[in-house]
Amino acid sequence: DTRSHRRSGPDPSRRRTASRRFGARGGRRSYRRSGLAEPRLGLRPLGRPLGRSDLLDTPRERMSPAAGELSKLLDGDDAANGGGDASDAERFERAEMARAQAQSDAAEGKRRLEVARQQFAEYATSKADESKALRDVIRELAAGGAPEIQQALERLDRLAAQAETEARAVAATAEAERTAATRTTNGDAFGGNAAVHNAAGETNMEVDPLLPVKTKTGGDERDLDQLEIERKDALLGDAALNFGERAKYIPLRLDMEERKLLRLLEAALHVSEYTDHVDVVTFRGKTQRITKQLKEICAIMCGLVVATDYRAGQELIKDKDFETNALFFQRAFEIGRRHKVMNPEKMRAEYGKMIYLLQDSQSDEVQELLGFKLVKPMRTAYTLLSEKNGLAMLDDGLMHQATAEIDHVGKARFEVQRLIKAKEKARELLARKYATADLTKDEILAVLYSISDNNAYLRFNRDPVDRMLLYLTSNFDPKRPGDDRAFSLGINVGNNGSRLSHTHERQFAYVSQSLTLWREVSNDMFKLWTLAETDLLHESNRYQLTNTGQGLNRVQHAPRVGKAMHQLLHRCQQKLGSWVGSSVVHLGDHNVPNALMFIDKYTQVPRILGPVVLVVDSVESLCDDPNLRAYVESTFGSIERCRRCILADFFRHAFDGSGADNFFDAGSCIDGRLTSAWNWCSKIEKKPYYPVFKLAGFQGFDGGDFRS
Repeated sequence: DTRSHRRSGPDPSRRRTASRRFGARGGRRSYRRSGLAEPRLGLRPLGRPLGRSDLLDTPRERMSPAAGELSKLLDGDDAANGGGDASDAERFERAEMARAQAQSDAAEGKRRLEVARQQFAEYATSKADESKALRDVIRELAAGGAPEIQQALERLDRLAAQAETEARAVAATAEAERTAATRTTNGDAFGGNAAVHNAAGETNMEVDPLLPVKTKTGGDERDLDQLEIERKDALLGDAALNFGERAKYIPLRLDMEERKLLRLLEAALHVSEYTDHVDVVTFRGKTQRITKQLKEICAIMCGLVVATDYRAGQELIKDKDFETNALFFQRAFEIGRRHKVMNPEKMRAEYGKMIYLLQDSQSDEVQELLGFKLVKPMRTAYTLLSEKNGLAMLDDGLMHQATAEIDHVGKARFEVQRLIKAKEKARELLARKYATADLTKDEILAVLYSISDNNAYLRFNRDPVDRMLLYLTSNFDPKRPGDDRAFSLGINVGNNGSRLSHTHERQFAYVSQSLTLWREVSNDMFKLWTLAETDLLHESNRYQLTNTGQGLNRVQHAPRVGKAMHQLLHRCQQKLGSWVGSSVVHLGDHNVPNALMFIDKYTQVPRILGPVVLVVDSVESLCDDPNLRAYVESTFGSIERCRRCILADFFRHAFDGSGADNFFDAGSCIDGRLTSAWNWCSKIEKKPYYPVFKLAGFQGFDGGDFRS
């Protein structure tokens, strides 16, 4: 008991021992600050210190076999696991680093070759399409011209036809070579077009990113039409056709007890340096790295138990029988994963450490020693209703009203209050209607609140993309730039850092399709996040620690996320009818090493677009001040020209292929478009309209500091 211990007063020599053990400050105060969050294995925080002899004398017969082996491994010396003298270790380390780097370079070279083949095929196809369009123009000109002109145009037509035939032949050859290379290697090891096995054991083939943009026939056409109908229904809020599928990927909102455990988990992860200790290339063998992984994992788990139940923590540190607390550990990490999906802006450093820790715990060696799995399926709204036989509620017509996001913009106060009361009434009706002995009203409300949270997420993450699409179509003509060339969207290589050359019409289509794809990704982010965690934490999906040019990263292919992205890309191609630029999706290579990096990239979209939308919307209200109006009119000419100046520069140079010195790391590929947007954000201080951003309250693109 801590209080009785404080009253009786510890022995001075014992206090000095505790001070040496817990740091320079010593005492229980230092332990409360850092010890509970990250206790050290083999130490008893309060009372008599637990020495190495205590651990070695622990009766092995009281432990499970796995706990006994784990205790031996944790009590062992790190140096003993490596073996050999210092010179041998240094030579082994250099050889291991060279081998790993050579293997990584070979895999990256193969990936780059595949991307080059795909981009070459797309380039040849685009040139064939341009030749066909040129032939159409030639025929129109030859229809009513003089005989000499007709003869000349006929010769041009034959040359254009020959160019089109050759370009299509080259494209077909390049595509055949790419397909053959992919089949020979049985799919790209870093997230290509290999078969994907889903949770039910069924095999689904990847959607080819080079699928033609023309509408398919037969059953495929009906499937695509159905996908389009579901997307439109989602926009219209027709929940009867949509909630059943959405609920499968919507995490359940945390209750108060779970939030307490979440704070404990965040504290433990915050002080942990797991990746700093594990993701290094200085280990002299696989056994030493596994030992280090286990020690770091067990340290975090011990900290969680000690902070929750001190006596149980003492027993765990002494016996190292983690299996008896398996359900507690699984629940704690599942709560952390669920909280992060619902709140992408939270746990920005802790989530990465947690996912990598769980990723290592999925290896066979670690699971054999721990005796259990740290990972369990994420608890969703669909899971709760399925367990309690309440799935019928998702088809109720009141679901939309009970979970709708209420937008106060442009509405009177009494109207907003009326909508809030109608929403609360719909919730109460659903809770009374579907409550049973198994499914309580509180659980029904928890499901409704979770779906409402998803709608709120879509409002703040998907709606900025919709606003930018609206600005594009309402302020710029898709065919011609207009009389004022200052607002032309055309770009040229080398002009203001641009690495692409597009006419106004082509750039308009390029920006429109990029924003459309970002919108689809934001709309399906919860599903993509679930698939990303499945790829990251799959037992048979191993990673390779590789120097990607941006430090050591875990390169791991992500077949499920890759399949979903190709489906979204194909859906956008079908909707838009054409595609400008490359359709390469980087995933599992040096650009996007794994699914975690993919999620991190696309959660930045609202951070980039949100501030731009807020500034453009607030320019008119800023000019209510006479002095600010005078500044805007003297600098830009008018309020409308100021807004168009911001939008034109964004649509030109946030989508100009910049951000890298080659077309593999940037350019017109799917991920290169986001790289260009990041590059534009890094140069915002040099823009002539930057003072308008500052006057509107802009602080940065990192979120949290912008006045909403």
